[in-house]
Amino acid sequence: MSARSNKPHEIVERALALSRADGCLVIADETSTANLRWAGNALTTNGVTRGRSLTVIATVDGQQGTACGVVSRSAVTADELEPLVRAAEDAARGAGPAEDARPLVTGVAADPGFTDAPAETSSAVFADFAPALGDAFARARAGGRELYGFANHEMVSTYLGTSTGLRLRHDQPTGTLELNAKSPDRTRSAWAGRSTRDFKDVDPAALDAELAVRLGWAKRRVELHAGRYETLLPPTAVADLLIYQLWSASGRDAAEGRTVFSRPGGGTRIGERLSELPLTLRSDPDEPGLECAPFVIAHSSNGDRSVFDNGLAAPATDWIERGTLRNLTTTRHSAALTGLPVTPAADNLILDGGDRSLDQMVADTEHGLLLTCLWYIREVDPATLLLTGLTRDGVYLVEGGEVTGQVNNFRFNESPVDLLRRTTEAGRTEKTLPREWGDWFTRAAMPPLRVPDFNMSSVSQGV
Repeated sequence: MSARSNKPHEIVERALALSRADGCLVIADETSTANLRWAGNALTTNGVTRGRSLTVIATVDGQQGTACGVVSRSAVTADELEPLVRAAEDAARGAGPAEDARPLVTGVAADPGFTDAPAETSSAVFADFAPALGDAFARARAGGRELYGFANHEMVSTYLGTSTGLRLRHDQPTGTLELNAKSPDRTRSAWAGRSTRDFKDVDPAALDAELAVRLGWAKRRVELHAGRYETLLPPTAVADLLIYQLWSASGRDAAEGRTVFSRPGGGTRIGERLSELPLTLRSDPDEPGLECAPFVIAHSSNGDRSVFDNGLAAPATDWIERGTLRNLTTTRHSAALTGLPVTPAADNLILDGGDRSLDQMVADTEHGLLLTCLWYIREVDPATLLLTGLTRDGVYLVEGGEVTGQVNNFRFNESPVDLLRRTTEAGRTEKTLPREWGDWFTRAAMPPLRVPDFNMSSVSQGV
């Protein structure tokens, strides 16, 4: 009998009952996915998958502290459940004291849906989207464009149970759409992406129309040298930069002098003004359209996440409030080390901007560049959070408030923290899909930003 023949909450309860450790946490993740792929204006593949993974975290108290063992496996059968629990216990007994050890979370009310069946997705999620995509293929074919891309929808139901009585559950839908339009000779390319919870708010016709305009801009080609240019960053590019900034915002690392958020001479830069614009960067599990788990789900420990914090509330947090740094990410352990408040990171990120559209910002640009997206972003210097990467699928020249052509791609060197300091305008915030980090982080809402001197450090030969 496979584990999938039992309900997830039953698997969690049985694993907890089998535990002989001093403490035990069990996380069952029930996952289903549905996807579509297309190329050259025609669907190529589609599929639906189902899966379950089980993580057992055992804690063992000792004279020198509490040790922890973590074992995760997929497709666990009923006969393999007890060996999985024993493996976690053996790993804990063979490990030294865990640096991040804290008492397991208590006092959280049980989720009334803990015993319900997991939520699932299916091909039905594309019931309206697929016909609309077919219509977009026809329009693109008639207009001399070829559409490539994919749509993916995933539903993960997570069940968390602990020996201290926690019984929590969260259903997380995640949808992504990436659409690429190319000219028949492949010399011109334009990209658009969207994140969605259910594909009901995605319009393939509107995306195709947007890409048609961009391919039209690219008919005129202008070669530019490397240098600093006034640049309009669209929401997707802003998201990629600020997500990496969030991932680099460890309170402990900052307090220990290792990051851009470290204060010279000691401590952190919390309380320091990072932008003259009244920009607020925040996370909120209840943000409409970007909802995510309101509590910590940690399958392993790292610098800013601890398995001991599983079930801890993850409330709305302002990372930057009206231009001033207010919080850095901490666990209960790192908060105690640094004296900072406990601030776990939620799985979304929002930058509150102004009220003007990107088109309006273009109209007010005398001479500058308009980007499509960023790609292959890598860290160069953690002390300044200097990042490097490439532009992709269209860099456009703006002259006299109009897009007049496409220019070559560039490699850039920029720090998102320094960009916030230099930004002179933020447009209207909208939901967006990060191009670079979309496989790991999809729930973002960002405004376009105007940077007067974006550093295009060299010319790239990419399309």
